[in-house]
Amino acid sequence: MEGSIKKGFNPSGVGVKGPLFGLPFTPGTSKVVVIPVPWDVTVSYRAGTAKAPQAILGASTQIDFYHEWYPDIWKVGFAIDDYPEDWASKSRALRKKVEPYIQHLESGGDVAHADWQKLVNEINDESAQLNRWVKARSGHWQDRQKIVGMLGGDHSTPLGNINAIAARHESFGILQIDAHADLRKAYEGFQFSHASIMYNALQLPEVHKIVTVGLRDYCQEEVDLAKDEKDRIAFFTNTNWKEKQFNGTTWSQYCREIINTLPESVYISFDIDGLSSDHCPNTGTPVPGGLTFDQAVYLIHQLVISGRKIIGFDLCEVGVSENEWDENVGFRILYHLCASSAYSAKLQSFQEN
Repeated sequence: MEGSIKKGFNPSGVGVKGPLFGLPFTPGTSKVVVIPVPWDVTVSYRAGTAKAPQAILGASTQIDFYHEWYPDIWKVGFAIDDYPEDWASKSRALRKKVEPYIQHLESGGDVAHADWQKLVNEINDESAQLNRWVKARSGHWQDRQKIVGMLGGDHSTPLGNINAIAARHESFGILQIDAHADLRKAYEGFQFSHASIMYNALQLPEVHKIVTVGLRDYCQEEVDLAKDEKDRIAFFTNTNWKEKQFNGTTWSQYCREIINTLPESVYISFDIDGLSSDHCPNTGTPVPGGLTFDQAVYLIHQLVISGRKIIGFDLCEVGVSENEWDENVGFRILYHLCASSAYSAKLQSFQEN
């Protein structure tokens, strides 16, 4: 399962910029391939997360590879796919067109005017094309026996990856770490809004369960949908966790509650705003409260050792900052996602044999 390691590579040496984490792998020689998707057209508060894939890649060499839970797992290879400059350029252009429309809505306007509706239709069409492109890239690598992750961009971007996973798995759950439920239907008129990713994922019959952790900012529409789909949606809210914590429940116990609601195969969708805002102050929609970095990686580790298999993942909504703090937290979460996914596959293979 190990990737092809360049001769003479020193894992304790200076991080060399260029490849993801400074590791000596290409997508072809890696077990885990990350698709960068620089897109944040529909964000409703602060834009800028489209810059995250390049920023995270650039900062990612400031990491040491030793992983206390999975010491040599980096040897299977983690790599990033080619950067899609055409999609980055299109995101920038469309975002400029969208901003006046969002300001119009925030001033009390509606979408009744023909020009606004034309713009909404254009964004929906372009977003659908993006989804098809991500699905095709993900499928390309999955068909080559890779574990595929996706690096956004805003939280609308993983839908193509989730679709590609659904095309290859009969049933799976989604562990969503997020401050928001993202269950709104066509938010602001945008069918593929960052606030609608889990609503869209729920339309896939292969998605058996969506389990949201860190949730603390959501609306009545989302509560009603969760009640209607109570067998497929589970909320582990920030308030619920804090009440239990204050009454003596440990994070380890709470993690077991979360994991027990998930099926055998799990896709992880990690919106960075699921973390406490001191970890991600420049994310698109920050919310007070949330998980610590340690709680998040512990939850993912407990998912792995429970015997469940991580079949794919995404990391979204990482902001860009002058001191690279958001990027630093982001690439470390990404490293844990790569390592945990690879180790869960290795563990599953061992159990099957």
